[in-house]
Amino acid sequence: MAEEAAQNPPSSARMELILTVIMAFAAVGTAWAGFQSTKWSGVQADSYAVASAKRVQSTQQATLAGQQRIVDIVSFTQWLDALNEESDVDESGQLTSAYQPTKDTLSGFLFERFRAEFEPAVYAWLKTDPVNNPDAPPTPFAMPEYQIAAQAESDRLATMADDAVAEARDANQLADNYVFVAVFFALVLFFAAVAGRTNRPLARNLLLWLAVIGVLAATILMATFPIEL
Repeated sequence: MAEEAAQNPPSSARMELILTVIMAFAAVGTAWAGFQSTKWSGVQADSYAVASAKRVQSTQQATLAGQQRIVDIVSFTQWLDALNEESDVDESGQLTSAYQPTKDTLSGFLFERFRAEFEPAVYAWLKTDPVNNPDAPPTPFAMPEYQIAAQAESDRLATMADDAVAEARDANQLADNYVFVAVFFALVLFFAAVAGRTNRPLARNLLLWLAVIGVLAATILMATFPIEL
């Protein structure tokens, strides 16, 4: 009995209890870190899917904006040609702020069929007196009033896509961080398991302290990460 007591001092039971608690905590931490890593990987996949969808929608709107811009250019060019054929623009002063489309003329017909988004830019351009004012913008397309809603929508969708990509990258980093913590907890389990098997007091104490420091460090680090449920 005396020899058995010498080999298993009272502190040994306390050591085993501490190691059991550490291993249990490390096992729970490993499982939680793995769960969070999976959840954040799902967030990453969803965000990339959203970004892809927004990119497609942005491209569609940009294509529509380009088509509408071509329509505006063609209709504006045809309108100018019709004006030139109908009268001497310099003498008539038709390209002034007083311009009004003349009914029953080709120029009036074309002007009334300008797109609703384009017409305000034309009126704003006419107010600059482009015939007599050398500082006037060369065309209505250089006016700030020339706005295409489809282009604005394309830009908005592109921004949303960029935000979704940034969110996906952040989620990917968080998933990697949780994997790192899981590996940390796995090292704690290793240290605790080896400490419970060794009979050398110095080695056991060293492994115990490594396990304690490791589980505390991993827990504190994991506590700084956001949680996805």
